[in-house]
Amino acid sequence: MFSNYVRPLGVALCLLITAGSVDASPADDTLLPAQSGDLGANGSSRQAIEEPTGSLVLSQALALALTQNPELSAFSWESRAQEAATLQAGLFPNPTFNANAANFGNQVIKGFDGDVVTLELSQLIELGGKRAARMEAASLTKQLADWDYETKRADVLTQVTQAFIDVLAAQQRLTLTQQIHELANQTTVTTSARVQAGKVSPVEETKAKVARASVQIELMRAQKELEAARKRLAAGWGSTTPRFEMVSGNLESIQAPASLDSLAQRLSKNPDLARWATEITQRQALITMEKSKAIPDVTATVGASKYLMPNDYALVVGFSVPLPVFDRNQGRVQEAEHRLTKAEDELRSTEVRIATALNTAYQALDTAHSEIITLQQDILPGAQSAYDAAREGYRLGKFSFMDVLDAQRTLFGAKNQYLLALAEYHKSVANVERLVGSNMNETVADSQPEVSP
Repeated sequence: MFSNYVRPLGVALCLLITAGSVDASPADDTLLPAQSGDLGANGSSRQAIEEPTGSLVLSQALALALTQNPELSAFSWESRAQEAATLQAGLFPNPTFNANAANFGNQVIKGFDGDVVTLELSQLIELGGKRAARMEAASLTKQLADWDYETKRADVLTQVTQAFIDVLAAQQRLTLTQQIHELANQTTVTTSARVQAGKVSPVEETKAKVARASVQIELMRAQKELEAARKRLAAGWGSTTPRFEMVSGNLESIQAPASLDSLAQRLSKNPDLARWATEITQRQALITMEKSKAIPDVTATVGASKYLMPNDYALVVGFSVPLPVFDRNQGRVQEAEHRLTKAEDELRSTEVRIATALNTAYQALDTAHSEIITLQQDILPGAQSAYDAAREGYRLGKFSFMDVLDAQRTLFGAKNQYLLALAEYHKSVANVERLVGSNMNETVADSQPEVSP
């Protein structure tokens, strides 16, 4: 019932998976196990999944998170607890057995008024549809717990997807920094040779060594950032010691985002918003349940009395009904009505909040996409051309070392900006798909997202 709201998450991010790898989308039911799927054979503990090693793809990370994430597991237990509460709500009241003896030890009262033992059986008979109303309210509360589970599952999928992107970007940033470090070493060797040949001042050799030391600091920082990103990703499936060596994906696979208006039309698929239909129905059911409590229940009694002196029996039949003089449950009814009004206001607040969040996420996505296109078409080719010209000119003695260094900084600054824009684009896609509850570029008429790398 609820899986359609979280299946599409990460579908557009299947572009992160390299050709030939496992599909990144959790649309496959094997990646979305039933809530009971994380229980062991005795139903009391989660199945142990081996920590991934080697190269990790997005689909593996999502599958691990869905089965091993501790927060998600906690939400699934609440759903099971509400299922048990629904069972309890449908049970009838237990009958009551009563036994009493009277007039024992009294020598004055004799005969029919003498010693007597009475055995009675009483049963509470609920009137006013109390049981049906209680069952309906409990069933809707169970559905709300399911919605909370689905909301958390969507959050986990989004968080793991974004953590995967962070690791992928950190890997590429480390590779880029290593390239810069290698070039800095080459530049230092070349400058030293030119100094020894008397072609340039020893000051330029000092500048080259300073630049190389600066790159070494950036290299250490990139290594630390990658390690931190790896641990954040592993935390998605409850691990603190990641064993995978790397993640595999392609950040450069992008596509133009759908229009904001088309995305806004699909906000009803957002589980945070969709749950409110059930929430309001549940509040209405609670009003019905509280109103049913205003109707008094009847307690029917049947039994027999044994009189010891004449050794005879008498049938006892009776009933009791509370008189609703003071307490007609009017306070609880008003409380339930106020909570319904509160839920309606919260629904409107949620609609505004989600629409605003979609607009914010979309603007970030559109900005990142535009930045990537500009970098690809204009900035990166120009920076590469300027660096190649400066390097060749320095070799021929036409340019100074500072010209080469400035061109190098410009080129790798542009590459780093390009990498950041790619990561921001894919993380924004994850945010947008979390908000609309479906693949970003699917049409409103599509019932299922298309899953293909």
